[in-house]
Order: sequence, then C-alpha cells, then structure tokens
Amino acid sequence: MSKWVTIWGNATSVAEHRPETYAKNITLRYLITPPFKGSRIRLHFSNFCGTEPVTLNAVTVAAATDRQIDTDSLKEVVFSGKQSVTIEAGQELFSDVLTFDLQPKEVIAVSIYLKDFTLMRSGVVVTGPLSKGFFSVGDTTKISPLPLDYTRTISTYYFLTGIDALTDDTNRAVICYGDSITSQSWPDYLALKCMGGNTAIIRRAASGTRILREYKCITYESYGLCGKNRFEREISTVSGADTVIIQQGINDIIHPVGEEVNPFRPMSDLPTAKELEEGLKFYAGIAKSYNLKVLLGTLLPIYGWRTYAPFREELKNEFNRLIRENTFADGYIDFEKYLCSAENPFAFKQGFDSGDHLHPSESAYKQMAETAYGGIM
Repeated sequence: MSKWVTIWGNATSVAEHRPETYAKNITLRYLITPPFKGSRIRLHFSNFCGTEPVTLNAVTVAAATDRQIDTDSLKEVVFSGKQSVTIEAGQELFSDVLTFDLQPKEVIAVSIYLKDFTLMRSGVVVTGPLSKGFFSVGDTTKISPLPLDYTRTISTYYFLTGIDALTDDTNRAVICYGDSITSQSWPDYLALKCMGGNTAIIRRAASGTRILREYKCITYESYGLCGKNRFEREISTVSGADTVIIQQGINDIIHPVGEEVNPFRPMSDLPTAKELEEGLKFYAGIAKSYNLKVLLGTLLPIYGWRTYAPFREELKNEFNRLIRENTFADGYIDFEKYLCSAENPFAFKQGFDSGDHLHPSESAYKQMAETAYGGIM
C-alpha cells in the first residue's frame, strides 16, 4: 500500500522588504535529502505572502551533489501539462505528479527559473546541515555544475514550500512549528537522526513570529504572521503527518519594549502567561481537527538577551509551568530542562549559548534534536 507523505518542507513567510525586492533572470536551486524511498513526487509552491502574481518559467528536478546535478536523471516539472505556471498573489498550488525514483539520503535538486521581474516576497530564512540553496544568473535549471562566477549560496527559500512523495504507507511526517529557533538547525539534526527510517521532519518555522501578534510595518513585517494567520495553513498542507511539535512564544515575551523606545513595539503587546496558553490551546484544537498528536516545547533560557528583565523571566517561567502542566495537548518536550545551566537555571548550559543569549549553539541544537527524538519515536 502507498500514500502521499511530505518529505521536505518549510514555512511561507514575509521576505524582508528591501530596495532590491524584485529579481529577474535568475535560477533558484534547492538541495533536498529524502528520508525514505518514493516512486512519484509532487511539488508544492506558495505565493501566500505575495502581493503580485509570480511566474515560474521552468522547474526541474534531478539527482544532485552540491552544485552538480546528474543531467541523465533530470526531469521537467509541469503544471496542468505546461512548463510555466503563474501563482496569483496569496495563492498556492501543486505541480503535476512526476515519476521520480527517490532513495533515502540521495540528494535531489529542485531548480526554478524566474525570467521576468518577480516580487521576492514569499520566502523564509532557514539554516542547518540539510538546508542549502543557490541562485544563479540566467536559466541554469538544466546546467551542471552551476557556473562558479554567476552563482551564490542563499539561505532564503522562495516559493518552494513542500515536496510530497508517493511512498510506503508505513512512512509518516512530523511537523516542527515555531520561530527562529526552529528555523535554525535542530529540525535538520532531528531529520538526520530519522534519516533512512520511516519519519520525515517538516519544518514550519519563521524567524520573529509570535503566537498572538504580527507587525504591520515594513520595518518588521519580515517577522512574519501570527498564529491565527498561519498555523492551520502550515499544518494542513503537510501530507501524511501524525504529529506536530510546537515551540513558540519567546518573541511574544521579548519583543515589547514600549513606544518611547520603539514605536512599533508597545508594552501593550506583552501577553500574560494565560493568554499565551490560550494561543497554544487554539493551535492544539486545530491540530486535533487534523488528527495530529500535539507536543508542546518549553521555552529556552533568555538570561543576558538584550531586552532581558526579571518580569520577562517570570513570564517565561510561568508559561513553561503551564506547558508542563497542560491537559489539552498529548505531551510536552522539555527543551529547557536539557539546555539550561545547573549553576544558573536562568542561563544556557556552558557551550549551549550561540552568543546572543537567545539562540542555542550548534551543540545545543543537536541536544534539542536528541530530546525531540525521544518524544516522537
């Protein structure tokens, strides 16, 4: 028996507004590592955050090694039988089903050519050992290797938001939902631990996002959509998922500083722990309607972060207490327990702080993956 399972995915968020927001005559190429076998694939593209139509002029898939692709394996992706497709503002779509042999750990490349001026607004920044992208000048969708002089690496994933595979019905997907901590390395390390088994790890995370609020100004709009405007869309487009891990809330706590300091960050945005808990209940209710098991992740240390204050520490600790005592989810993953210092429980353990006192180090992300692995297997 076979079924569709998403093998790779990222959130769709608001790319940073800059003078060079438009691109022309470029190819995006993203490297994807399948966790298990598949015989057919379909690609999921999103212009959900766009305000103008986006035209994908050519899309290809091929076996890959870094900048090189196996041109013998290359196949063109089509949409209702056509090579080119236009995605209207705020819309998403799937490609036609493509016969393609997927093998676990054998990397494939998805290449996307944008011929005309394109608003690069629907995108998300992600990093990690399995997250790598390139852009090249010109149509390089069928070229190997990518031209060294006209290619750069990128960490922003534009338009491509998921890949589904027709695979064995024992395979499944687990969704990791959150903010910058989840858009960084720990889901990739978790995916590596699951590689070759029956579990795909699908990241649905965007930096700066909050459970309860979102910014309406171009200064901070790239901090993304609030939970009510993204959660259901993000989880509902993941095929074959049975679990969602939710690790979010720290930005709700650390962002508000007062209008006298920043006009876009009033203290009225600061929630109570109960309000944050209600946000998680909202998530859990939606997830349950899609038959997903819900695991909540505790928030991490923030001692030393630039807006750190005792009242934020107290709020974070109260929120973590509510997570640990919750009765509306299926369980929790205690990330804080394994990352905080025994000497100073408000701070990261030695070697686990990236240096900004908010984001974990790579060693800490590996520990988060180990902790999450125990919760999903």
